[in-house]
Amino acid sequence: MSRIDELLNSAEMARAFTIAVLASVFSSLAIARMTSPVTLGTIVTVLCVLGAAILWVRRAELSLLRIAPTSLLFFMVWALISLVWTTDKGDTLSGWLLLFGYAFLAVAVGHLRDTLQTVRALGDTLRVLLLISLGLEIMSGVLLDVPFAFLGIEGDLALGGPIQGIFGSRNMLGFVAVVAIITFAIEWRSQSLEARIAVPSIALAGMLAVLSASPTVLVLAFVVGVVTLALTIVRHTPAHRRVAVQWALGVLVTIALATALLLRHRIIALMDAGSDFSIRADLWNTILDIVAIRPLTGWGWFGSWAAGEYPFTYINFLLSDSHRSALNAYFDTLLQLGAAGLVLILLLGGIAAVRSWLVASVRRSVVYAWTPLMLVTLAVESMFESFALVGPGWFLLVLCALRAGQSRSWRENIDAAQTGFVPTLRTEP
Repeated sequence: MSRIDELLNSAEMARAFTIAVLASVFSSLAIARMTSPVTLGTIVTVLCVLGAAILWVRRAELSLLRIAPTSLLFFMVWALISLVWTTDKGDTLSGWLLLFGYAFLAVAVGHLRDTLQTVRALGDTLRVLLLISLGLEIMSGVLLDVPFAFLGIEGDLALGGPIQGIFGSRNMLGFVAVVAIITFAIEWRSQSLEARIAVPSIALAGMLAVLSASPTVLVLAFVVGVVTLALTIVRHTPAHRRVAVQWALGVLVTIALATALLLRHRIIALMDAGSDFSIRADLWNTILDIVAIRPLTGWGWFGSWAAGEYPFTYINFLLSDSHRSALNAYFDTLLQLGAAGLVLILLLGGIAAVRSWLVASVRRSVVYAWTPLMLVTLAVESMFESFALVGPGWFLLVLCALRAGQSRSWRENIDAAQTGFVPTLRTEP
């Protein structure tokens, strides 16, 4: 083995690569604004080439069948096929390449690092990025009292927020803060992080979540809290009663969702998000009218809405607004890839959520809870933003889907249709 191969195959290179990927992905908006989208694309490309080289050196450890979830491949192929009917082939191709780049980086990290190593690397990265965000907000809103327009920082920290940090919007900061809280808590509970670091880290993320003044943070915090409680109950339930408890929780979730739907107006009023939700409702109704023209295929994949492209400019014209997304990942997928694309993205997230939940239910280590909690966070956030389709959100979705498939895959159950026996994970004592 050559010296280059030894370097690429080393544990140090795997960790350095993972940190570089996470730092680039979660600071992608700041990179694009401070330099240009071309610079961001170049960074992603270089990291993809490096990741491919590392995977090639480690090819003996990999299985081609397990390289990526089948549902992910189907979604990527459908997005690429949309080149046939898109309104702009150039923007669709560039949007797909960025989609592929983030997905490839997630696949590379998923194969190079296990769940605990990934959580620790993500925790280290988010601690630094959140501290940078707080520092810039203090400089802008307290020390200099000058907005940092190139980063979207408005300098409202002294007024109690809302703040954006380096993430471009208060909702994105809120989303990243919730991801950080979950990650820091898992680090702490898995004893990979001491309390003297974990507690301040959680406090930092919680403070930024509050200062973001994002209405979605309240929903995310509540849902993640409930899901964490439910998962804790399942994990501490004796194996012979676990199935019954799972079904009972499923019924409770169904009832809760129905109740939330019936009381949605009161909930929105309590969140003081009436005008914000009204904007979204008008946008979604308009999108449904446009989707009706191409219900199955959509208008072609773009990711973030391309400026000057139909139907995005037409939607903004009708609403006298300047939206850059559908403010809902499900509606965005329906608009761009039609009903077929929506089914594929739901399969990608849904299968991963079920797999990861079952794994976390029976494995002793608390680190296995990270994946289902991330997927729940993404699913709920997708009701209010399109983060799961671009940038850090898409990266996390692919990473979690890959992680779930590594522990529980259809390939392990391929004999079930013939034998009637469905393999299950061994329950750890």
